[in-house]
Amino acid sequence: MYLKYFLILLKIRLNMIKFVDELRWRGMLHDIMPGTEELLNKEMISGYIGFDPTSDSLRVGNLVQIMTLLHFQRSGHKPFALVGGATGMVGDPSGKSSERNLLSEDILNHNLSCQKKQLEKFLDFGCGKNAAEIVNNYDWFKEYRFLDFIRDIGKHITISYMMTKDSVKNRLEAGMSFTEFSYQLVQGYDFYYLNQHKNCKLQMGGSDQWGNIVTGTELIRRKSQGEAYALTTPLITKADGTKFGKSENGNVWLDPNKTSPYRFYQFWLNASDEDVSKYIRIFTLFNKEEIEAMEEEHKKAPHLRMLQKALAKDITIRVHSEKEYISALNASEILFGKGTTDTLKSIDENTLLSVFEGVPMSDISINELSQGIQVVDFLTEKTNINTSKNEARRMLKEGCISINKQKIDENFSVSDNDLLNQSYILVQKGKKNYFLVKAK
Repeated sequence: MYLKYFLILLKIRLNMIKFVDELRWRGMLHDIMPGTEELLNKEMISGYIGFDPTSDSLRVGNLVQIMTLLHFQRSGHKPFALVGGATGMVGDPSGKSSERNLLSEDILNHNLSCQKKQLEKFLDFGCGKNAAEIVNNYDWFKEYRFLDFIRDIGKHITISYMMTKDSVKNRLEAGMSFTEFSYQLVQGYDFYYLNQHKNCKLQMGGSDQWGNIVTGTELIRRKSQGEAYALTTPLITKADGTKFGKSENGNVWLDPNKTSPYRFYQFWLNASDEDVSKYIRIFTLFNKEEIEAMEEEHKKAPHLRMLQKALAKDITIRVHSEKEYISALNASEILFGKGTTDTLKSIDENTLLSVFEGVPMSDISINELSQGIQVVDFLTEKTNINTSKNEARRMLKEGCISINKQKIDENFSVSDNDLLNQSYILVQKGKKNYFLVKAK
């Protein structure tokens, strides 16, 4: 019996060692408070990361913290994801040059509900002692009276201590409201509350959160004489100096309605060779040996973009699904000339519109299509894809016109049988000129 207990305890401790080591080799460790690694190696602990509820979707930048919680749980610890229903009403000044607009309670509750669904795709909420939990700091702040807060909490943290934090110092000249100034105290109380009620001993976050996090450890030390620890990850930057998490279309979201799975897949596929080795360590669960083997293969034929494809596949499946990944892959082949009529027919309407976003589009009567339209008339009078019938006939004769990725000749008749998703016809003129025709 005692041997069995010892072996279980030994297994747990061996698992505990993995967390900080895992972050180190993946390049995900920035700052760590003394004693943190020793605590993680000694016992299973609870830790948390906070998420900003200012949108109804998380962004790819949030994946760094989601992956941190995922590694934390996989190492045998218990993760808490804190969604900031209360702090979202205050506004975090860290890294900000101006105060943001504060959101109403209704909007915040909607955003929190959407973000919870996304977090549940990554963390295991039913695995026993180290099952993940989601908490909302509005639950413990909604009944907390202001006078009680400044009496019970505010007295433990001095103004001089708060003034030393970069989030405050960097804003002093531009100006900072008391609302924003109080943010680190509000976040510090989150840590204190979770420490007292959920036995959380560790707060994690991005490196820009270090000041807010250590305020929490200080509050726990001063108010309850307890011990708490801190760990941060580096902020992700791109090799060319541009901001990570943005594409030509703006922010890259986890919500497929904000960023289609195709656009999401393309974001990772387009990673530079300088960035992809860093990304595949941070955003996937491939182990060190697997990644190093893939890197060696990539070096042999970098033009094949093996690393980018492995990264894009892994993360698209985990954020969306394998079905969406296959659809995005088919869509990519279509755009770059490798797709067939069958692959084109296999993709859904949203993916189709995402792939061909910005191409010229025209409308046509579905009643006319049902009767069939001679292709020269279709290309000229009905859609203006060709400027004249002579031009249309010449291009058809030269094999320069395709309907739904199939080359056609002058004898072709366009009908409702050619509709994709019961609504669209894709016309290609030459190698790179695409047109969408929508039946109404």
